[in-house]
Amino acid sequence: MKPQKKDIRALTKNQLRDFFVENGDKAFRGNQVYEWLWSKAAHSFDDMTNISITTREMLDANFVINHIEVDAMQRSNDGTIKNAIKLHDGLIVESVLIPTEKRTTACVSSQVGCSLDCKFCATARLKRMRNLNADEIYDQVVAIDKQSRLYHNHKLTNIVFMGMGEPLMNYNNVIKAIDKITSPEGLGMSAKRITLSTSGVPKMIKKIADDEVKFNLAVSLHSAIDDVRTSIMPFNKNFPLTDLKEALEYWYEKTNRKITYEYVVWQGINDRKEDIDALVRFCKYVPAKVNLIEYNPIDDGEFQQASERALNNYISILEMNDIVVNVRRSRGKDIDAACGQLANKS
Repeated sequence: MKPQKKDIRALTKNQLRDFFVENGDKAFRGNQVYEWLWSKAAHSFDDMTNISITTREMLDANFVINHIEVDAMQRSNDGTIKNAIKLHDGLIVESVLIPTEKRTTACVSSQVGCSLDCKFCATARLKRMRNLNADEIYDQVVAIDKQSRLYHNHKLTNIVFMGMGEPLMNYNNVIKAIDKITSPEGLGMSAKRITLSTSGVPKMIKKIADDEVKFNLAVSLHSAIDDVRTSIMPFNKNFPLTDLKEALEYWYEKTNRKITYEYVVWQGINDRKEDIDALVRFCKYVPAKVNLIEYNPIDDGEFQQASERALNNYISILEMNDIVVNVRRSRGKDIDAACGQLANKS
């Protein structure tokens, strides 16, 4: 039985250089291959046109490039694009390009399925099958950048880790991917244009603060009352709001950067005055802004978008308390690409 070929993108640049030296070539050849793999995002050794055929054949004999493929693409009436991404082992995740007049944002996935159990999210109903590798996360961004250039005539400007999965439950691979995305040897994007969205894993929020990351942090909050939050996000039993508050205070103390709270208002769940007051109190712990997100139904009718009046109550009371609030209207609803709808229906 032949030994399985190693994924070449699991190697560092120095390991690639060492490989070439050990095989009687010059170390700089590793630099060339590294550039093809990352900044040029080559899917095949045959693409590496400044490297001899003999060397390419040697690479092919030893390694594989486990690149993704856009298995299916859907375009929304509003310009949003949803990709069904096929991984090297045949599993599927979804990623989304979200366009506005001035920018395009890539919404990328970090897990096949999800580790958590938020009742309002379609992805949470899928079993978590595995974490994505750093290169699989990176490839989603590369694919969406190409689509942004093709369909919207400019390069990708922003990235949000708000696709399938809980990014902090796949921390090492997410951080490696962000390092490559922001590296001049990768895509060279600014970390300030990247937002990691978490449902709130306190010890991991402290870890990213300790690791002095430069990207932005968003928390999928949806209620600042423990029993309400637990009813819609059952994992809150293990990570209660007191722990989350402490972790976010730690984050701000370490980074001096504002938090964004993502918040959907549902009818009969969190649309009361006491829900708003609790959110106001929670926003006072550390400097924060609130994104009120339009709800996108996931078929069963258990969750219904709150009335416009309830939404306006949130806006007016938050603004009265000097809390910045934005209302995010969902994009791509007609192709199930909106927030909370990614469920591999394809």
